[in-house]
Amino acid sequence: MFDISFLEMLIISIVALVVIGPERLPRVARTVGHLLGRARRYVDNVKNDIRHEIELDELKRLKESVHETTRSIEQSVRKEFDELRADVDMNKAENRSSLTVTEGTENKHAGGLSQSVSDSQRPSAALQQTPESTKNPPKS
Repeated sequence: MFDISFLEMLIISIVALVVIGPERLPRVARTVGHLLGRARRYVDNVKNDIRHEIELDELKRLKESVHETTRSIEQSVRKEFDELRADVDMNKAENRSSLTVTEGTENKHAGGLSQSVSDSQRPSAALQQTPESTKNPPKS
Protein backbone atom coordinates (compact mmCIF):
# COMPACT_ATOMS: atom_id res chain seq x y z
CA MET A 1 0.00 0.00 0.00
CA PHE A 2 2.72 2.45 0.96
CA ASP A 3 5.74 0.67 -0.58
CA ILE A 4 7.97 0.89 2.48
CA SER A 5 11.12 -1.24 2.47
CA PHE A 6 12.55 -3.07 5.48
CA LEU A 7 15.31 -0.47 5.95
CA GLU A 8 12.79 2.37 6.01
CA MET A 9 10.67 0.50 8.57
CA LEU A 10 13.75 -0.01 10.77
CA ILE A 11 14.60 3.72 10.65
CA ILE A 12 10.98 4.70 11.46
CA SER A 13 10.87 2.30 14.44
CA ILE A 14 14.18 3.63 15.85
CA VAL A 15 12.95 7.25 15.54
CA ALA A 16 9.61 6.27 17.16
CA LEU A 17 11.46 4.54 20.02
CA VAL A 18 13.52 7.64 20.66
CA VAL A 19 10.63 10.14 20.30
CA ILE A 20 7.82 8.19 22.00
CA GLY A 21 9.83 6.25 24.52
CA PRO A 22 9.99 2.56 25.32
CA GLU A 23 7.06 2.54 27.81
CA ARG A 24 4.46 4.10 25.42
CA LEU A 25 5.75 2.53 22.17
CA PRO A 26 3.74 -0.77 22.40
CA ARG A 27 0.47 1.11 22.98
CA VAL A 28 1.15 3.53 20.11
CA ALA A 29 2.15 0.65 17.81
CA ARG A 30 -1.12 -1.15 18.65
CA THR A 31 -3.12 1.99 17.95
CA VAL A 32 -1.29 2.59 14.64
CA GLY A 33 -1.90 -1.08 13.71
CA HIS A 34 -5.64 -0.72 14.42
CA LEU A 35 -5.80 2.51 12.41
CA LEU A 36 -3.93 0.93 9.48
CA GLY A 37 -6.28 -2.09 9.65
CA ARG A 38 -9.31 0.20 9.57
CA ALA A 39 -7.84 2.18 6.68
CA ARG A 40 -7.20 -1.03 4.72
CA ARG A 41 -10.73 -2.29 5.38
CA TYR A 42 -12.14 1.07 4.35
CA VAL A 43 -10.08 1.07 1.12
CA ASP A 44 -11.13 -2.54 0.42
CA ASN A 45 -14.77 -1.64 1.02
CA VAL A 46 -14.51 1.31 -1.35
CA LYS A 47 -12.85 -0.92 -3.97
CA ASN A 48 -15.59 -3.54 -3.54
CA ASP A 49 -18.32 -0.90 -3.80
CA ILE A 50 -16.78 0.47 -6.98
CA ARG A 51 -16.43 -3.05 -8.42
CA HIS A 52 -20.07 -3.81 -7.55
CA GLU A 53 -21.23 -0.58 -9.18
CA ILE A 54 -19.29 -1.39 -12.33
CA GLU A 55 -20.76 -4.91 -12.38
CA LEU A 56 -24.22 -3.46 -11.79
CA ASP A 57 -23.78 -1.07 -14.72
CA GLU A 58 -22.60 -3.94 -16.91
CA LEU A 59 -25.60 -6.02 -15.85
CA LYS A 60 -27.94 -3.13 -16.62
CA ARG A 61 -26.41 -2.77 -20.08
CA LEU A 62 -26.67 -6.52 -20.61
CA LYS A 63 -30.29 -6.46 -19.45
CA GLU A 64 -31.13 -3.68 -21.88
CA SER A 65 -29.36 -5.54 -24.66
CA VAL A 66 -31.35 -8.70 -23.89
CA HIS A 67 -34.61 -6.74 -23.74
CA GLU A 68 -33.85 -5.07 -27.06
CA THR A 69 -33.03 -8.42 -28.63
CA THR A 70 -36.22 -10.02 -27.29
CA ARG A 71 -38.27 -7.08 -28.55
CA SER A 72 -36.79 -7.37 -32.03
CA ILE A 73 -37.32 -11.15 -32.06
CA GLU A 74 -40.89 -10.71 -30.85
CA GLN A 75 -41.58 -8.13 -33.56
CA SER A 76 -40.15 -10.34 -36.29
CA VAL A 77 -42.12 -13.36 -35.03
CA ARG A 78 -45.33 -11.32 -34.90
CA LYS A 79 -44.68 -10.01 -38.40
CA GLU A 80 -44.12 -13.54 -39.74
CA PHE A 81 -47.16 -14.82 -37.88
CA ASP A 82 -49.34 -12.05 -39.31
CA GLU A 83 -48.04 -12.77 -42.81
CA LEU A 84 -48.78 -16.47 -42.38
CA ARG A 85 -52.25 -15.71 -41.05
CA ALA A 86 -52.92 -13.46 -44.04
CA ASP A 87 -51.70 -16.19 -46.42
CA VAL A 88 -53.91 -18.79 -44.72
CA ASP A 89 -56.92 -16.48 -44.86
CA MET A 90 -56.23 -15.78 -48.54
CA ASN A 91 -55.90 -19.52 -49.28
CA LYS A 92 -59.19 -20.22 -47.49
CA ALA A 93 -60.91 -17.55 -49.53
CA GLU A 94 -59.43 -18.95 -52.76
CA ASN A 95 -60.47 -22.48 -51.82
CA ARG A 96 -64.03 -21.36 -51.09
CA SER A 97 -64.28 -19.56 -54.40
CA SER A 98 -62.79 -22.49 -56.32
CA LEU A 99 -65.17 -24.92 -54.56
CA THR A 100 -68.20 -22.93 -55.62
CA VAL A 101 -66.92 -22.75 -59.19
CA THR A 102 -66.13 -26.49 -59.21
CA GLU A 103 -69.51 -27.43 -57.74
CA GLY A 104 -71.24 -25.56 -60.50
CA THR A 105 -69.27 -27.34 -63.24
CA GLU A 106 -69.73 -30.74 -61.55
CA ASN A 107 -73.50 -30.30 -61.52
CA LYS A 108 -73.43 -29.65 -65.26
CA HIS A 109 -71.32 -32.75 -65.95
CA ALA A 110 -73.04 -35.03 -63.44
CA GLY A 111 -75.52 -36.37 -66.00
CA GLY A 112 -72.78 -37.23 -68.49
CA LEU A 113 -70.61 -38.92 -65.86
CA SER A 114 -73.35 -41.26 -64.65
CA GLN A 115 -74.13 -42.21 -68.21
CA SER A 116 -70.46 -43.01 -68.99
CA VAL A 117 -70.19 -45.09 -65.82
CA SER A 118 -73.15 -47.24 -66.82
CA ASP A 119 -71.66 -47.66 -70.31
CA SER A 120 -68.36 -48.83 -68.84
CA GLN A 121 -70.15 -51.48 -66.78
CA ARG A 122 -71.87 -53.01 -69.78
CA PRO A 123 -68.82 -54.39 -71.62
CA SER A 124 -67.55 -56.15 -68.53
CA ALA A 125 -70.86 -58.01 -68.20
CA ALA A 126 -70.64 -59.02 -71.85
CA LEU A 127 -67.08 -60.31 -71.38
CA GLN A 128 -68.17 -62.61 -68.59
CA GLN A 129 -70.41 -64.66 -70.93
CA THR A 130 -68.22 -65.29 -73.94
CA PRO A 131 -68.82 -68.28 -76.19
CA GLU A 132 -65.34 -69.61 -75.40
CA SER A 133 -66.15 -70.00 -71.72
CA THR A 134 -69.17 -72.15 -72.63
CA LYS A 135 -67.23 -74.29 -75.13
CA ASN A 136 -64.42 -75.44 -72.82
CA PRO A 137 -65.83 -76.38 -69.46
CA PRO A 138 -63.22 -76.94 -66.76
CA LYS A 139 -62.05 -80.54 -66.40
CA SER A 140 -62.35 -82.17 -63.05
